[in-house]
Amino acid sequence: MATEMMKSLVFDKSSMVWDKSRGFIKRDMPVPVLDESSDPGDAENVLVKVIYAGFCGSDRGIWNRTAFKGMIFDSLKRERNSTRIIGHEMVGEIVKVGSRARARFGYTPKDIVSTESHIICGTCYQCRIGQTHICSQDVIIGIGRDGCFAEYIKLPANVLWPTNPRKIKMKVAALQEPFGNAVHACTTADLRGKTVAVFGCGTIGLFVIMVARALGATRVIGIEPNPNNVKMALELGADDVIPVDLSRSAPHAWSADKELVQDVRDAFGGIGPDVAMEMAGFNSSVNNAIQSARRGGDVILFGLKQGNFHIQAFDRVIVNGLTLHSVIGRRIFETWYITRNLLEDRTNGIQDRIADVILGGGEDAVVHIDEFSPESFEDTLAAWPKPLIQF
Repeated sequence: MATEMMKSLVFDKSSMVWDKSRGFIKRDMPVPVLDESSDPGDAENVLVKVIYAGFCGSDRGIWNRTAFKGMIFDSLKRERNSTRIIGHEMVGEIVKVGSRARARFGYTPKDIVSTESHIICGTCYQCRIGQTHICSQDVIIGIGRDGCFAEYIKLPANVLWPTNPRKIKMKVAALQEPFGNAVHACTTADLRGKTVAVFGCGTIGLFVIMVARALGATRVIGIEPNPNNVKMALELGADDVIPVDLSRSAPHAWSADKELVQDVRDAFGGIGPDVAMEMAGFNSSVNNAIQSARRGGDVILFGLKQGNFHIQAFDRVIVNGLTLHSVIGRRIFETWYITRNLLEDRTNGIQDRIADVILGGGEDAVVHIDEFSPESFEDTLAAWPKPLIQF
C-alpha cells in the first residue's frame, strides 16, 4: 500500500544550512499511523487532525535560526532523520484512538483537543513530586519530536486537553498553550490588589495584561518599544504603556535604562510596581524590571534568551528584598484548568479581545497551508504577533 502523505512545514538540515538559511519549507510528509501490533506504545497514543496551529515565539526563533539548534539537531541525530516538522500550539479533531488511550482517558474520534507541548516522562524526580512542567526528560513538540505544522499529528493521550468548541472559539482554542504561559506567570505571585508592570508586550506580554487584570491586579502598565504592540496593549486593557526609546545610549548593551526605570517607578507612585513581569528576555529588559520593582516586590522572569546575562547592581536585589521567580511552560494541568476558566468566562472579555485584537477579528492573521510560502509568510509575521496556520 502507498504511504499516505500530508502537507507539513519543516526544517530539513540536509538542504537548509542552519547559519545560511531562514524560514520553513512546505513538504509532503508521511501521515503518522497508530499500529499497536508493531508498536505497543501506540495503545496510549492518538492521531489528531490539526485544524489550527499557532505560530509561537519559539517558532520565530527557529525560523530566524536564533534558537533551538542544539535540541533539534540532537533529536534528529537520535532519530537518524534530517527533517523536523515544526509547531507545538494547536487545536484539532481526534481521528483515531489507541486502545488504552480510549479506556484510560475516554477519548473517542471527533473529540476536539488542544495539547500540552511538553511530553513528560512521568517517572523522574520532578514528575513524581508534581513538578511535571520541569520534567528532566521532557521532549518539546515541534523541536524534540515532530510537531503540529502538519495535517496530522500523533500524540500521547496523557498530554491532550479536551476543548469545548461551543465555549471557546476554535481559533482562540489553538492558543491555549501560549495563553497558559501568561496564566502560569500571573499565578506565580498573588496579584490580588497589586500593581503590575509588564516589560515586553509581545504575544505573551499582551496575554499577561488581560490575565493580570482578571486575577485582581489594580493597575497594569506595559513597557514596549513597538508602536503596534503599544496600541494593542492599550486595547487589551493596559492602564498605560511606557514606550521604550531604543535609540537612547547606555554604558553597556545589558545596562538598565535609567530614564525608563524612573518613568516606571513614577508611574507607580514613585515606589515602583509590586510585581515586575519580564516577558522580553533581553538582558537590558531584565535589569529594567529588577531596578523598577518596588522594595520587597516580585520579579517574574519569563523572557528567554540563550547565553550569559549580567545582573546590574546585584547587591540591590538582596538589599531591596526582591523575590525573583523563573517561569517555564505551564503547570500540568493546574494551569490548563485556570486557562479554561478564564477563556470560557465571557464576562471578563478575554476571549473576545484575543479574537478581535490579537487575531485581528478576521482572516488576515490566518494562513491556509495551501497558500503558504516563506516569502509571503514573512509579511504575516511582521504584521501579527500570533499568526495561525489553518489545515
